[in-house]
Amino acid sequence: MTEIVYEAVESYNEYCKKIPCGCQKIADNFRENKITESLKLIVYFTEGANWLTEVSELLRKNGVSVSLKTEKIHEYLKEINQGLETQDYILVADMFEYEIGPFFEACTLIEVQQN
Repeated sequence: MTEIVYEAVESYNEYCKKIPCGCQKIADNFRENKITESLKLIVYFTEGANWLTEVSELLRKNGVSVSLKTEKIHEYLKEINQGLETQDYILVADMFEYEIGPFFEACTLIEVQQN
């Protein structure tokens, strides 16, 4: 396996570890009526989630076993968008705290043996 694959796995794992904390921060900001800050964090979350799905696919193509359910991430992104369109910030906050955060907490990190 190439060095770039190992680096991608390391970045993937580090990002997955950080997501639950970010999800809680988004939920807390919405509940504190910090809408602008929450929306900015959601942009970062969306970019990161899209990056994770792209990296997952590339890793799979390179023979790395990835258990991330990318279709579930796409469902979450769609639900977040729907909640934001209706300005139902409580629903979006609940999703981040009770669904999305726990989803990423339960994600299995990738383990590869470097030769």
